[in-house]
Order: sequence, then C-alpha cells, then structure tokens
Amino acid sequence: MGNEKIKILTLSDHPLSPSGVGTQTRYVIEALLSTGRFQVISLGGAIKHQDYTPKMVEGFEEDWKIIPVDGYGTQEMIRSILRNEKIDILWMMTDPRFYEWLWAMENEIRPLCPIVYYHVWDNFPAPHFNKKFYESNDHIVSISKLTHEIVKEVAPNTPSTYIPHAVNGDFFVPMDKAKIREETLPEEDRNKFIVFWNNRNARRKQSGTLLFWWKEWIDKRDLKDKVQLIMHTEPKDPHGQDLNHIVEHLDMVDRQVLFSTQKVALDQMPVFYNIADVTINISDAEGFGLATLESLSCATPIIATMTGGLQEQVIGPAGMNGIGLYASSKAIIGSQQVPYIYEDRVSKKSFMAALDQMYDGGEEFRRELGDNGRIHVLENYNFDNFNKTWVDLMLRIHQEEGSWETRKGYSSITFKEVA
Repeated sequence: MGNEKIKILTLSDHPLSPSGVGTQTRYVIEALLSTGRFQVISLGGAIKHQDYTPKMVEGFEEDWKIIPVDGYGTQEMIRSILRNEKIDILWMMTDPRFYEWLWAMENEIRPLCPIVYYHVWDNFPAPHFNKKFYESNDHIVSISKLTHEIVKEVAPNTPSTYIPHAVNGDFFVPMDKAKIREETLPEEDRNKFIVFWNNRNARRKQSGTLLFWWKEWIDKRDLKDKVQLIMHTEPKDPHGQDLNHIVEHLDMVDRQVLFSTQKVALDQMPVFYNIADVTINISDAEGFGLATLESLSCATPIIATMTGGLQEQVIGPAGMNGIGLYASSKAIIGSQQVPYIYEDRVSKKSFMAALDQMYDGGEEFRRELGDNGRIHVLENYNFDNFNKTWVDLMLRIHQEEGSWETRKGYSSITFKEVA
C-alpha cells in the first residue's frame, strides 16, 4: 500500500476507560500510533455513553477516532466501517463470550482483512468449546502464560503469541512512603498497616468475603486501631454486594475500612499503591490482574490468588514478590456459553496466614518483596518490550497476510472427506 498508513479497527472496552481491558487497549493503540505508520478507529464499548458522537483523540489528530457503541458493536456497523474505511486489520480484546456475533461473520471479514484477537481467559480446563472461535482468527495474542498454553492446546493450527500486560515503569514508581502518607493521610492513619484493594465490586472478586475475613483477622489480632483496608471500588455496584451494608453489619465504622468511590485521574493511582503496605487480590478467577502489576511496579508487595495471570506475578527472577494463595478448592462452574471452567477458592486460613506474615514481617520484609516485584515488572512487563512486540507483530501480520487487493493466506473454502 506504499506510504499509506495501515488502518486498524479495534473493538474493546472504551480505550479511555479505567478498566484493565480499556487500559491495555489504549497502550496497544498508543504503541502503534507512535510509529507514524498506523491509523486507528476504535469502537469504544462496555460503558454507558451520554454522547454517541465519534471523537478524535486529542494529540493524535486524524490518526485516532473513537466511536462510542453499546456492547462492542454490531454486524452492520462492522460491515459499514470495513468497506467505507478499507480497514487493514481488525483487532479486538476481551472474553470470547462477547464476540460470537463477530466470528459468525468471519467469512465476510477475513477475505478483506485479517482478524487479530487479544485473548482473555481465566483458567483451565482448556475450553475446547472455544475451538471454533479460535480458528476464526488469523492470529491470537494471549495475555498470560496460562492463556497461551490453552490456545496452543485447543487450536494448535492457529498462529499465536504471548504478550502479557504491561505497565509504565516510569509512571508507576516507588515513592517515599512516610512522606507520601504525611502529605495525603490524616494523622490518625499515617502509622497504620494499610492494605489496598483495587477491583470492580463483582462476584468473582470476592469483595464481601474480603470484608468478613478482614474483620475476623482484626478481632483475632486485636488490631482495631492499627490497620486499615482501602477499597477503590463502587460499594453499590449492581454486579456486586452492598459493601456499605456489610461494613456497618460488621461494625467496622472506625476507619478499619475506607471506600474510595470517586474516579481517580491516572496520575493519582501511584499514590494509592505507595501509601499501602500491601495490595491484595483474592479473585476466584482473574485473566491477568492489572492492579497487582501496578502495585509491584511501585515496589509494593502483593497477596494474590494463584490463579490465571495473577500467579505469574507472585514469583519473579529475584524471588518472591508477595505471598501466593493457593486454591483450597477448585469447583467446575459454567453457563450455557461457558460449559466449564475452574473457580479457584482460597481458604480463610491461608488468607489470615498471609496477612499475619505481611504484618509481622515488618517494613524490611515488605520492602524486600516490593523491590523484587519492581525488578520483575521492569524485566518482564515493561513498556519497551510491550510496545516493540505489538508493533513488530502488527507490521508482520500486515505484510504476510495483506488486506483487500493484497489479501493472501486465507480461503473460506474447506474440503472435508465424506464417507
């Protein structure tokens, strides 16, 4: 296509939203645009919009346009954008459940341009029911080592690559904990053992369990005035539990639990991680777990369930970066769309033991874990590798697969032997 820019159509959570999917989508797009060789049209979904007017993203001029959509788009919208914009690569990210409608029209899309899927999957057993979806892509990129293993087992003939999530190590940086606490916290909280939880208040995140177990741990250790849990979430989220009610029911009204409910500018998030002594995630399923990775980048250790992408964060090249909570039970759960998947549940005993170890270990112990975590992030989840890998991959796919007049390597015809 000469000197023309490569046009990418992305489907995901709104790339300017704070969700993990939205954040990582934005990182990928910004990496591509930084080369000057790409243009991007994004369908920004998964949030409630007040305005559906397409908008150019400030700082990128005509190279990045976001179109607000309900869900992740429609077939008619895809048909229109593909042909009117002559899209070279269609790229999408999140759970496969949300793209069955898109793969249903692969015979319309793939003759014109390749499909690249950034795949999110939480756990084994390998989902062989996804095979037809995996094989409807030209390339699958996996967010975790676990997901990559699954793709290779279920669809070994579909090209695949492992590119984990990344954080900006120049942005999520360690700060002077005592100084940042003095600047941001009331005097009564500055010397407390602070645990940070940054997740959506949703069932699999185990937010209610966290509160009940936190209360038991405080009472068991008689730490009512010495510890604090900060939950950056919406306590009234309709997809989760009424966390305010639970706190009141458990009589944790003396600052043992604080809710951060306001949307926080990205440049303020490192402050949360730096005032904390540990960041915790006890989800029963987790594709990757971006909050714990951001925490490690700030040299704050983690307590995390050894499930999904969380497990590759707990142990790094310099040793332990926190405390891993191994599943005490694995239940096969499912639905009509997802017939089976493991749900990893941790025990109250292991949770309390991890808190004991973090609390009793003291600042030096936590600092060592956090420093190890920082090394792990800088070596394995850094922006330079993330950006280069994505740019190289998309350039290679465009060169090898082509689009429109140069499309090659794809045929919608399948030959089967009939007995």
